Amino acid sequence: MTFTKTSQKFGQWADSRANTVYGLGFSSEHHLSKFAEKFQEFKEAARLAKEKSQEKMELTSTPSQESAGGDIQSPLTPESINGTDDERTPEVTQNSEPRAEPTQNALPFTHSSTISKHWEAELATLKGNNAKLTAALLESTANVKQWKQQLAAYQEEAERLHKRVTELECVSSQANAVHTHKTELNQTIQELESTLKKKEEEIERLKQEIDNARELQAQRDALTQKLQEVEIRNKDLEGQLSDLEQRLEKSQNEQEAFRNNLKTLLEILDGKIFELTELRDNLAKLIECS
Repeated sequence: MTFTKTSQKFGQWADSRANTVYGLGFSSEHHLSKFAEKFQEFKEAARLAKEKSQEKMELTSTPSQESAGGDIQSPLTPESINGTDDERTPEVTQNSEPRAEPTQNALPFTHSSTISKHWEAELATLKGNNAKLTAALLESTANVKQWKQQLAAYQEEAERLHKRVTELECVSSQANAVHTHKTELNQTIQELESTLKKKEEEIERLKQEIDNARELQAQRDALTQKLQEVEIRNKDLEGQLSDLEQRLEKSQNEQEAFRNNLKTLLEILDGKIFELTELRDNLAKLIECS
């Protein structure tokens, strides 16, 4: 089964087994969403319970088959479960001592009891889920009845208002003079509103002009301040330029003096080189003569 929202406040689900469609209505979309969530939770819980039951049945069927295959000569019968098998339990006489039942015969009975308890728990869970769904269905049915009553009340109110409108229309046919006066008053009010609107537009325009003038004044003040800052900066730059010119002139003078000194040094060096050359020539001549 799947719950489907057909509108903001109505929903339905179909039971394919019963070939039946159930419809529900709620007072608000929140209640509808809450019911849909609960319906999905119960459906998921039932599905999980069914899967667990199938898994447990598969697990329990495997040991039973192994037990049956391992003990072919002694099949499982009610007599063997109750401990009354003639082949395994000898007759008990008055003089014989009582003998305990075999443990192997008690195991199937215990296993069957466990499966029975499990199915009883699963049945109780399904009954609980069914009870919750039934309660939700009853609550939804009560909500539907309440909505029907409200709808009937709304219909009665609509009919009453319709009658009232008809009465007012009859009365209005007798009040043409009042209607004419009302029309004149409405026209006067419209004219006054139009004049007031024009005045408001004029005031708004003047406010805009004032704001623009203030903005221009602020811009002018900002530009004046920037101009003053630029003038101060220019004066500083002029001072720095004058200082640089003085430094450049001084550097040029120093370079000129350095050049002059370098020329003088070169001249002296040339003279020394010439003297050394003459000295070398004289020494060479002396060596040749000797």
